[in-house]
Amino acid sequence: MSDQPTYDAIVIGSGISGGWAAKELCEQGLKTLVLERGRMVEHLKDYPGMNNHPWEFKHRGYITHQQRQNNPLISKAAGYSEDTQHFFIEDTDHPYVQEKPFDWIRGYQVGGKSLTWGRSCQRWSDFEFNAPKQYGFATDWPIRYKDIAPWYSHVEKFIGVCGSKENIAAMPDGEFLPAYELNCVEADIRETLWQKFQRHYISGRWAHLTQPEPIHLEQGRGTCQNRNLCMRGCPFGGYFSSNNSTLPWAEKTGNLTIRPHSVVHSILYDDAKQKATGVRVIDSQTKAVTDYFARIIFVNASALNTNLILLNSKSERFPNGLGNDHDLLGRYICFHNYRGYMNGEIKGYEDGYYKGRRPAECVIPNFRNLGKQEMDFIGGYTIFSGAYREWINADRHPDKMGAELKEALTEPGPWRIYMYMQGETIPKETNRVFLHPTEKDKWGIPLLVTAIDYDENDENMLRDFLSEGKKMLEACGAFNIVVNDTKQPPGLDIHEMGGVRMGTDPSNSLLNEWNQLHLCKNVFATDGACMTSTGNQSPSILYMAFTARAAQYAAAEMKKGNL
Repeated sequence: MSDQPTYDAIVIGSGISGGWAAKELCEQGLKTLVLERGRMVEHLKDYPGMNNHPWEFKHRGYITHQQRQNNPLISKAAGYSEDTQHFFIEDTDHPYVQEKPFDWIRGYQVGGKSLTWGRSCQRWSDFEFNAPKQYGFATDWPIRYKDIAPWYSHVEKFIGVCGSKENIAAMPDGEFLPAYELNCVEADIRETLWQKFQRHYISGRWAHLTQPEPIHLEQGRGTCQNRNLCMRGCPFGGYFSSNNSTLPWAEKTGNLTIRPHSVVHSILYDDAKQKATGVRVIDSQTKAVTDYFARIIFVNASALNTNLILLNSKSERFPNGLGNDHDLLGRYICFHNYRGYMNGEIKGYEDGYYKGRRPAECVIPNFRNLGKQEMDFIGGYTIFSGAYREWINADRHPDKMGAELKEALTEPGPWRIYMYMQGETIPKETNRVFLHPTEKDKWGIPLLVTAIDYDENDENMLRDFLSEGKKMLEACGAFNIVVNDTKQPPGLDIHEMGGVRMGTDPSNSLLNEWNQLHLCKNVFATDGACMTSTGNQSPSILYMAFTARAAQYAAAEMKKGNL
């Protein structure tokens, strides 16, 4: 389509939530412009190395010392390696100011971080939606599980989520494709943890096509091949991304325009009309400034960039940022606590192995503070876990040489099991982002300042996981257990949330139950910025559900003449 300045809808960002906004709005017949600050990435065409063997990469897939020195921050990101680095930004691409240490992980391209996300898809329960009101933190969610459950289903059916029906209150079941099978050690762990602790150990819910349905084949996607090379971009479309699913689907409607290399400066607000009218864009290559206009605007730039854009969207009516009458915008930023990790060796099972490289893990659903606070911390944690056979190295065979050593190295080594935490954090007013008063990026936009850290609640939860995790591993027969607090700063979890939180009251929240800005009804925010609290489950599928729900609502309201 031609690059016209006026559309029915503008979507800022093309990642997991932006792709869903585009799909839903285009299906409703709205001419939709998607703005992406990074380059164009097309499915298949722009996946370099997607089928390469390790020896076909110059450095066998490893990051060089020089690359790590040049990018000390982004090179810490999960999945960052020689074969995926093109889907992450360089540290110098978009600087920011760390008032407190915070690792801001970003991927600027069409598809955003949907190309490199972890793909874990647990649903929230009412334990999470009820918690802020029950325990008196953050503010009350304007919805409950029953409001979002149909939209979880809507998303799951389209993207394809595998899993097993378990009837667990803390992790509701969904619309699942067949689950990945547990290996022999994991099956025994499942039995042990239930018998000794009454804790579940299940095959995780993952956005992978273990057995595609017709809707997935219609998207041009196929069965996951268990290669575990997902972050290169999957030639089979075996896992969900914007690039292989929602954006091509939106494109088929004829209503989609994607404009890459588009750095959003701000949202334009008309004081007389009392609504937003469009978006100001700076071309990342030419620095040309263009204003695009639309009746509704979805902000899906990823949580911290959504905060940045709204903070920089100033007008006579909103001198402190769009919709920000109470100094709430940019506050109550939160994240997930990933600091706890442990692993150990386990005897036996040497006659057992497994096929393929399963791109999924097992999950221990949260078992803390379910409906009542029983610990010295608020909230809970999900545990990810798995068992694997390590490959023998030469150090294990000091007495062998030549062909004898080569033969010995073909046999896998002992089994190991691991666990790591994904802990809820409690939003605090002091955890915030804001615009630097003087420093700007190369497009003249103020740099974002991050002032975010852990608190006593996080430390208490971490201690509990490290203690309980070790007990569970020991109960399963593990030994040589190594327990580790990584002490990583916030942000490396890549689950930044909040700053533009939902709520029931415009005096203490920015968005209503439909993800609309209370004070500017034709602007919606449905990415991680909208989160009122973090829960302990992986959040991306909730963003998708919020987005589908809000987009269909926005389209209906527009057609009624209300927007």
